[in-house]
Amino acid sequence: MKKKITVEGMHCASCATNIERSLKKISGVESAKVSMMTRKAIIEADEKVTDEELKKAVARAGYKAISIE
Repeated sequence: MKKKITVEGMHCASCATNIERSLKKISGVESAKVSMMTRKAIIEADEKVTDEELKKAVARAGYKAISIE
């Protein structure tokens, strides 16, 4: 499945890298691409990965997931 997360609080490229690293630690996440310019993260993951897990991963990196589509 593909998910799009809108992230609040990014201000540099290393912010995006930190979020990507945190998202990739979730079991079932195949890929994570984060763009600072669009403030979005695009995730490819198994169906078993929940929105709550994704939000927690973004929070662990120090940012806030505003919405998940």
